[in-house]
Amino acid sequence: RLEMHNFGVKVCVIEPGYFKTMITNVENLEKNFHASWEKLPAEIKASYGENYLRSFVAMLKLLQKGFNTDLSLVTNCMEHALTSLHPRSRYSAGWDAKLLYLPLSYLPSALSDAL
Repeated sequence: RLEMHNFGVKVCVIEPGYFKTMITNVENLEKNFHASWEKLPAEIKASYGENYLRSFVAMLKLLQKGFNTDLSLVTNCMEHALTSLHPRSRYSAGWDAKLLYLPLSYLPSALSDAL
């Protein structure tokens, strides 16, 4: 964002939380993870273990239940950034971005890593 300022380009960062889209579709992600897993060398599979993949997919399935379905929260941020006379530098779309990720960004790295 700052690098583009020297060229007269105003960049606004839109930081959405988790939204239900095809990118976050757990079935697609799981299929891609398993396909990638099958291509890994045996030594890497052994380092991580099959349990790692299973628990990662289980966590995604749990998280998916909280994904927001109202994409207008993101598109409204985009519209404001494009049409406002004085757009903000950053936009947070979704409750998780506002209540979790934004406050986490102000914490010391050691504390946010622990959380």
